[in-house]
Amino acid sequence: MGHDHTHTHKRLKITIILNVVITLAQIVGGIISGSLALISDALHNLSDGFAVALAYIADRLGNKEKTSKSTFGYKRAEILAAFINALILIAISFYLMVEAVKRYIDPQVIDFRWMLWLGLLGVVANGFSVFLLHGDQHHSLNIKAAYLHLMGDALTSLAVIAGAICIWQWDWYWIDPTVTLLISFYLLFHTYKLLKESTEILMQFAPPNILPDEVAKRLSKHQLVSKTYHVHIWRLTDKTVHFEAHVVLTNDQKISETKLLNEDLVKILKEEFNIQHITLQFECDG
Repeated sequence: MGHDHTHTHKRLKITIILNVVITLAQIVGGIISGSLALISDALHNLSDGFAVALAYIADRLGNKEKTSKSTFGYKRAEILAAFINALILIAISFYLMVEAVKRYIDPQVIDFRWMLWLGLLGVVANGFSVFLLHGDQHHSLNIKAAYLHLMGDALTSLAVIAGAICIWQWDWYWIDPTVTLLISFYLLFHTYKLLKESTEILMQFAPPNILPDEVAKRLSKHQLVSKTYHVHIWRLTDKTVHFEAHVVLTNDQKISETKLLNEDLVKILKEEFNIQHITLQFECDG
């Protein structure tokens, strides 16, 4: 395991511990104070603690060596973790929306002090977690998902603080379900992108910036290529793109003679389309 991955694992462990502490404190505080916004922030933190734990497990699995059975290794574990995290967040968002509507219908008196202090705790702890993972967020979609979760936590804790101040100064108890709805909409907005990308990878869709027809046309422009067909482009992870295709040659050639052609086509795919893993099957016309 590399030095970078070791540090990433340590940072993920710290963020998991911080999330557990914040979640327990906010659930207790939310029950005592009667604040739905605080409980919603606690559930958000709980889901994110689970998300970071999944990210940690998936990152460990993703670096395991491939075997005779798992020929690609366990790299897809990170994408699967991101997909599961997205589904959990969507479910929590809709649950909080329903609870917020109920609170509008039946308002309750809330102790703003619990909201204020536990909101501050959330900002400090989540802000520290965001700082820890900031440098690792570009390593994979999995780590980026955990990072976005924690960034969302810090922002929603700020919303809880703002709600507590409004209740303290003006007795705006309606602000509590309003903050809850804002947190829910925020979660849905960011989770949709994560769910969409992880689903596309799991379904083996071509990356959005690479069109199979354009790639086929580009390869077919080579003077020794008559046609390119049966093109498949997919991502194993968010960083690794695979490509396979049948290439019809203009003239019949020996296998040994296709080496230079293969090198030319591989160079085109790597330099112009940023495709890393390439499999080409050569055929003669007719």
